[in-house]
Amino acid sequence: QVQLVESGGGLVQAGGSLRLSCAASGRAFSMYAMGWFRQAPGKEREFVAAISWSGDTQYYGDSVKGRFTISRDNTKNTMYLQMNSLKSEDTAFYYCAVVPRPYYSGVLGSLADFGSGGQGTQVTVSS
Repeated sequence: QVQLVESGGGLVQAGGSLRLSCAASGRAFSMYAMGWFRQAPGKEREFVAAISWSGDTQYYGDSVKGRFTISRDNTKNTMYLQMNSLKSEDTAFYYCAVVPRPYYSGVLGSLADFGSGGQGTQVTVSS
């Protein structure tokens, strides 16, 4: 079982950048597609981005396309989310999660694809 720890959140001005990290325990990290989702107060959880187990394919939610980049380093058991041109509406708690099917190769874009996430990290964008 893969355990996840997110980090890198913080307070940033609109237009700024942050890089989130998701460190995973266990040697099976490279077998699983992974993703990020977020939840703002009073709103439903939202899909942000996902990456295939190999790192070759990325998926993005419409609200972050062109601004966020997901990547992974399987040698470090870590996934990243580079967030640029941040907006106040990006303010949320960000979670990483694993697709609980090894070597899954289907399209990703639904929260239903993922297992439970880590503890999360807060991102606050001031306008």
